Amino acid sequence: MKTKTRISFGLAVLSVIGLSFSAHAASPTKAELKNGKAQFVENCAVCHQEDAIGKAGVAPSLTNPELLSIASDKFFMSTIRDGREDTGMPPFAHLGRKGVRDIVSFLRSKATLPNRSAEIDAQPDAHGDPRLGQQWYTYICSTCHGSDGNGYESEGAGTAIGLPGFLDKVSDGFIRETIKIGRSNTRMLSFQGPAGLANLTDQEVEDIIVYLRQQAKK
Repeated sequence: MKTKTRISFGLAVLSVIGLSFSAHAASPTKAELKNGKAQFVENCAVCHQEDAIGKAGVAPSLTNPELLSIASDKFFMSTIRDGREDTGMPPFAHLGRKGVRDIVSFLRSKATLPNRSAEIDAQPDAHGDPRLGQQWYTYICSTCHGSDGNGYESEGAGTAIGLPGFLDKVSDGFIRETIKIGRSNTRMLSFQGPAGLANLTDQEVEDIIVYLRQQAKK
């Protein structure tokens, strides 16, 4: 009886802090992974390539280690479901929740780093000066992501990080981490530290994030 009480209490605590034991927390089955791969090949490979490694100027890598480490399932699922307005990424809501989830499970099976998405999304909101952020964005980020943040639509090699379809789905922690550490095997290099393309300070990174958020509201 004491053991049962202890287990029930533990589950209750986990539920409160957001770690509830749902059916979706279980590892995907072989059938789900097989379906996820089939759905990916049929619907996503034309842009993201069959190995999901992406193609610069067309579609980003979806199996990049850093992306899989900091992006939540919610981010992936909502992006697949809703698409990205004003970009080449259409919505795939017609695949249904199961089809979308199986695709995400397939992508997750390629992960090589721990999933840190909860930790990243729990980071505080950015605070800074958007005027300084605009200067840094123009000087450093616009070359790939476009002067207006439209990415590929501006003939850049980077994604559209200035549009609501992206900014409405990511936390400031997601943007912060991406700027600081970059994404290996892509054109998105790190922008902090001696090995970075630029050695931005923490505050300069904050300024860029605030600028992007401000632009998305215009």
